[in-house]
Amino acid sequence: MNRTLERLKLIFLAIFAVLTVSMLIWQFGWIAPQQNCERARKWWDNSQRVCAQPILISDITGRVIADPQARAEALKALGREPK
Repeated sequence: MNRTLERLKLIFLAIFAVLTVSMLIWQFGWIAPQQNCERARKWWDNSQRVCAQPILISDITGRVIADPQARAEALKALGREPK
């Protein structure tokens, strides 16, 4: 009977260790990068696990947003200070 209990104890400890390590890998490999990206006000792509920097179309095309209030809100949404 003692052998069976010892074996069960080791099995449960091994399962607990595997689950604990897998949760740590999940937290630091998947959840933490997503939270850091969102905290930096960037876009997180969960399918490819990529943190992308959002940019304004006006930065690409060179066309300036005519309405100063709309431009300030767009820059604020990207986390940049309006000029």
